[in-house]
Amino acid sequence: MALNRALRLRKNSEFQRVRQQGGSMSSRLLILAWKPNDQATLRVGFVVSKRISKRAVQRNYIKRLLSEAVRTLIKDIPPGWDIVFSARNQIIGVSLPGLIQDVSILLRRARLLENSPQVENKELNTRKGF
Repeated sequence: MALNRALRLRKNSEFQRVRQQGGSMSSRLLILAWKPNDQATLRVGFVVSKRISKRAVQRNYIKRLLSEAVRTLIKDIPPGWDIVFSARNQIIGVSLPGLIQDVSILLRRARLLENSPQVENKELNTRKGF
């Protein structure tokens, strides 16, 4: 099931604003960019470039996986943020549980998850690629 249309960034100018003016951090699979918005809603966008795959089918599949990973965590992200996830080359072949874990770790590091237990902080410092 995809994210609701109201929860997605759609305009190129919105993506550029978040990526250029917002904060960012990266992991082995993703680059996360975030910026507060002037609306009281959470909006999320996904970027999968042609460098990842020349095939649109594969790029769209990765976007659907990302959408599903974020959808499972959306209830814990406070409103008022624009968030952009950009895929990196290592994302090809990753399963949904691995992607959910990576998205969760990035959101916790950015302090964008409200219900973020402190148990995983050890994992953040010891995982390679971060």
